[in-house]
Order: sequence, then C-alpha cells, then structure tokens
Amino acid sequence: MAIPDFQTMMLPILLTFRNGGPVKTTQLYSTVADHFNLTEEERTELLPSGRQQRFKNRVAWSLAHLNRAGLLERVGSGIYKLTAVGEKVVTSAPAKIDMHFLDQFPGHLEFRRPRAPEPENREPEGDATTQTPSEILEKAYQTLRKSLAAELLEKVRQGSPSFFERLVVELLLKMGYGGSRRDAGSAIGRAGDGGIDGIIKEDKLGLDVIYIQAKRWAATIGRPDVQAFAGSLEGHRARKGVFITTSQFSPDAKDYVSRIEKKIVLIDGQQLSDMMIDHDVGVTTEDTYVVKRIDSDYFSDE
Repeated sequence: MAIPDFQTMMLPILLTFRNGGPVKTTQLYSTVADHFNLTEEERTELLPSGRQQRFKNRVAWSLAHLNRAGLLERVGSGIYKLTAVGEKVVTSAPAKIDMHFLDQFPGHLEFRRPRAPEPENREPEGDATTQTPSEILEKAYQTLRKSLAAELLEKVRQGSPSFFERLVVELLLKMGYGGSRRDAGSAIGRAGDGGIDGIIKEDKLGLDVIYIQAKRWAATIGRPDVQAFAGSLEGHRARKGVFITTSQFSPDAKDYVSRIEKKIVLIDGQQLSDMMIDHDVGVTTEDTYVVKRIDSDYFSDE
C-alpha cells in the first residue's frame, strides 16, 4: 500500500502507547510501518530533497500534533509517553484522530493558529490536508525549480554560440574541471562546427583529459552523431568524453554509449539546466528559507 498521510497515522501511533509505558521513536517507526504493512521500499522512500525518509517525516509530524494537543509528552530524547489526557482519548476508543479531532484541545488550536493575518484569497488549509509542512515545502520548491529549469534552458537556446561556449566553460569550472579559467577557455571551441568541441583537463593537474562536444540544437541527437563523437575520441586517443546538448538524446543513442568501451557521458537539456542551478551558473538566489530542527545532542545531558 502507499505510505499513509500523517493524519491517518495519528490513531495507530497513539494506540502504540496504550500500555502506559514510554516508547522510543525507533520502536514506533517499526510498529507503525508493520501496522500499515509497508514494504521496505516504502519505509525507506526519500523526500525529493533526498535528506529525509518520507515515512519518518510523517511519523514525526503526527507526533508533533499529538504532543501539542497534550495527548503525548516527551520524556527523553526521542522518547514519548501518554499523558492523562491521552489515556482518556485512548479509553474512549475514537474511530479516527485527525487535526479536526485534535482542535478540541487548546494546545493544538494554538499550534495551528497563524502568527499573522493571511491573505483573503489564500486557499483554506482545511482538515483534509494530507501532506506534512515539510512535504508541502518540498513540493513548492520542486515546482519553482522545475519552472526555473525550463526558463533557464529556453534562455540558453536563445543565446549565441559564443555565449554557449562561455556557459560550458563556466559550468565545467564550477564542477571542478578544466584547471584554470584560462586553460578551460583556450581548450574549448576549437573545431568551430556550430557546437563546442575541445579537450579539457579532468583535474587541475591535468592527469587525464576529457573530450567535449556540445550541440545547441532543438532536434533530438541520434546515434549517428554520438557514434561520430566516439570516433573523434579515437582520433584524439581519448578515453573519456562528454556530449552536451540543449535538446535530448534518442534511446538508440543512449543504448549505444552503454555498450561501447569508451566512457561517454550524455548530458541533455534538462540535465544541463539542473546542473546550472546546482552550480549557480546563470542563476542567483532570490530568497533563502532556513528550516531548523531540535539538536538532540545539545539536550542529551538532561
């Protein structure tokens, strides 16, 4: 089954404490995952940021709401137990616990109350919200990034060949290739075939080199173009190559590079724009939101 939303987890989590003793979150993860028959893949699935598991994130937010409502209390690092109020709720055997249910407790209402007036045209959150704040933030970030990547790629396609040359030099330098800017700039743009061809240092010492070709095209790059590039590698006695395009590669082209001895990396337009974002090429930071959490080690001597 799919990973349940954090509100669906609330009742099973609370029932885990019905024996009265404290429960560690590590034990809670296992118990709740077993309750929902989650697969190993579902238990370890990551949020888009790749920094946190989706399942554990939802458990954490369920715990946060139950704690703020006064049903659970934290008695140690990663350890919770039922409060007197929580015991009464468990005894009453509710069919469901969600944010609407928890709003009967003043602590939860205070937890949910916005700190400042919200715009009148804001869509109401409602009690049917199934995503945690972390997931909502992740989704918004991914939406903004996807839009930025598309706009960035369009800008690159509109640029001149010389602009594209400078862009590739800048990106390779930011990624740690090419040695100095002077080395990278003199190594690229030699062939003048409408794209970018050249040899660039793989590291600052120049222990190995990479042959680069880039096509600022809108058409799909097929196997013949990639095969010709592989032939150029042979002519330069090069073992490694990077083929960059503003469009995409055909399945046949991808299959070809997976079967040849030489190492050729294909970078399509989407990957190119993602790399530019990751390495701050052609983009600038507009806003920064720092999301913090409790440092458990700081309180370990409590």
